[in-house]
Amino acid sequence: MQERWLCLCVAWLMLSLSPAAVAQEQSAALPIDAPASAVISSGSSGTGRSDASALRPGDVLVLTVPGEAAFETPFEVDRYGYVQLPEVGRIKVEDLSLDQAKAKLQQALAGIFRDLERFDVQLKQRQLPITVLGYVRKPGPVTLPAEGNVQMAIAAAGGLVPGAQLDKLQVRRGDETLSVDYKKYMDSGEAGLLPALQPRDLVFVPASPLIGNVQIEFDAATLAAGGDAGESGRAVKVFGEVNNPGSFTYKDGSSLVDLLMRAGGVTRFAGVERIRVINQGAPQLFDLKAYLDSGDSSRLPSIQGGATIFVPKQEDAVSRSASTVYIMGEVFHPGAYEGREGTTFFDILANAGGPTRFAESRQIRILRQDGSVENFDLQGYTEGLARTKQPAIRPGDAIFVPEKTDMNEKSWLKVAPNRAVMVIGQVTQPGRFEWSDEMSLLDLLAHAGGPTSQADIADVRIVPPGGKAQSFDLDRFVNQGGDVTSLPVIHAGYTIMVPELPQDPSDNKSQWIRQSKDNSIYVFGQVGAPGRYAFNDHLGFLDILSAADGPTAAADIHNIRITHRSEAITRVTKLDLSDYFETGDETLLPQVLPGDTIYIPEKGRPWLDEKKENTVRVMGAVAKPGRYRFNEDMTILDLLAEAGGPSATAYLERIVVVNVAKAQAGEDQARTFDFEEFMLEPDFAALPLLRPGDTLYVPERSSSNWAIFMDGVRDSVSLLSIFAIIGGL
Repeated sequence: MQERWLCLCVAWLMLSLSPAAVAQEQSAALPIDAPASAVISSGSSGTGRSDASALRPGDVLVLTVPGEAAFETPFEVDRYGYVQLPEVGRIKVEDLSLDQAKAKLQQALAGIFRDLERFDVQLKQRQLPITVLGYVRKPGPVTLPAEGNVQMAIAAAGGLVPGAQLDKLQVRRGDETLSVDYKKYMDSGEAGLLPALQPRDLVFVPASPLIGNVQIEFDAATLAAGGDAGESGRAVKVFGEVNNPGSFTYKDGSSLVDLLMRAGGVTRFAGVERIRVINQGAPQLFDLKAYLDSGDSSRLPSIQGGATIFVPKQEDAVSRSASTVYIMGEVFHPGAYEGREGTTFFDILANAGGPTRFAESRQIRILRQDGSVENFDLQGYTEGLARTKQPAIRPGDAIFVPEKTDMNEKSWLKVAPNRAVMVIGQVTQPGRFEWSDEMSLLDLLAHAGGPTSQADIADVRIVPPGGKAQSFDLDRFVNQGGDVTSLPVIHAGYTIMVPELPQDPSDNKSQWIRQSKDNSIYVFGQVGAPGRYAFNDHLGFLDILSAADGPTAAADIHNIRITHRSEAITRVTKLDLSDYFETGDETLLPQVLPGDTIYIPEKGRPWLDEKKENTVRVMGAVAKPGRYRFNEDMTILDLLAEAGGPSATAYLERIVVVNVAKAQAGEDQARTFDFEEFMLEPDFAALPLLRPGDTLYVPERSSSNWAIFMDGVRDSVSLLSIFAIIGGL
């Protein structure tokens, strides 16, 4: 009897929880007249908002769940797009419409609450949650009204701190950064200068570069004293004899006088006739006095952003006029002299007191204003030995009287560059040597003590002045012999560089820059010592691979790549080194030259490194699904074995093979294979053809038609059993 009552209770409970019963109960509880909502609700449109508009962070939602006190207060969408529901947790509603949000929230609440027929979602308020950082008084997150802007965000963060850079505000939105000229907005009041804010935006207020690297309290006078520039690249720097030197913001149309006035004007010690201006890298002089006397605006130099203005002291100004001639060196009174029309060389020399006893009177030089240099032999002229005439002196010229050479204290400075050759690098005594054209390269190296033990004599560099450097293989010349006439021709002014032999790339990485890329080959990947190695045309592929300590245990020697960068068109060669070791065929080894690159990949490298055209994808009910390398000698049986074989739930009667090659030719894209029938009656001719790039799919047995039919039968039997129990009552 007790068992019968227990069965009746179970049947009644199952009927009461059925979807039809719940729907009928909720329908009966639904009121006939539902009041209209005063805010935007799902399925309706509100002011300024359409059904297609999406929810975003900061929105305030009203959730209607009758009889639940926990839903009487509004819910706010947080900064991450989630809303926190009682007993359910966080549900993401960002970018959903009200109808979509209602459906998603109702689905989440259905597992906890029963009466959800009158459930509704309404948008009560729209807000802007953003973050304000930088030079504000209260940096951090703030919440603004929906129509909030940058000015309201700064006010919500407590306002700006003295020293804030107003013209370089930033609004960061994800990876995008918008620049805001807040100063221009404050000057004009043009609302279009402020970008519209969006939820989760970050407003950053930078500090002016003028405040320095030490945090101290500034007042307005202190900040204004150093100028108002915020961007060093566009700032105009004014210093020297001005009242308030500093960096000032460049404004279009600003003249030099405007910038001097912004710097407080010049002091009484200013040399206004020699103001120096560097504009876009070009220096020029400006005579402010002449401009003020004439009022000619064409005298004003053009000023661009980044210019530099220097006002020197009056006493520091160098005396110069249109007729000045300079004399310097070994004379008694060097300096600047005024030369009138008809002034000769001897007039200037006599006014300077004449040469001293240390003067080299045979090597006097006249430096012309146009940059040319003229030599004058004063001793030969006075003794009548030289046939040269007295040089003409023009305004702006300079006369230089050099010092005699002290033979007792010989200095390399005494040898003119046009009579010397420089030898540097790996020689015993590098230095600067006097040169004669009857000498050769071997004479010069012998005079320098010869190469050291670390010298790379296979790449001796000869650098002519103003020309292209050339390389000379002294090692081949010494070992194989050669004619002296084949030695490179050396002239005075040349530089001879004997480089150092390269060191181990795995040791002392700072030495790699000494090795020329034109004599190097690059080895990457799974080798003992990857790096950049010296290489010449006498070496081969195995030489460079051995120098790199050979492949490691993890190296994939079947897929070595050689990039031939030394050719006119770069090409890539693939090498299977295992074939070479099996056959010993030297023709399999590629020819490598300096500048080429050798890459040895790793065996178990990430699947992204494997091209899809070289692999076959195995999916479904196998032990190890994934991508596998495949060649033309393998079959579907090899591939299934490599993948660990089918699982216990595999549906072997309908294994699917997707042949990409056939799909591209316009034929069937897929075919099925009965693996179980093959195991009973093996016929290798019936095996489906697989090529690299194909896909093999082994379905689950639950996907078969019989499994689907049996699931339906079990559901029907369960339902009939329930009715049988009820009927027995």
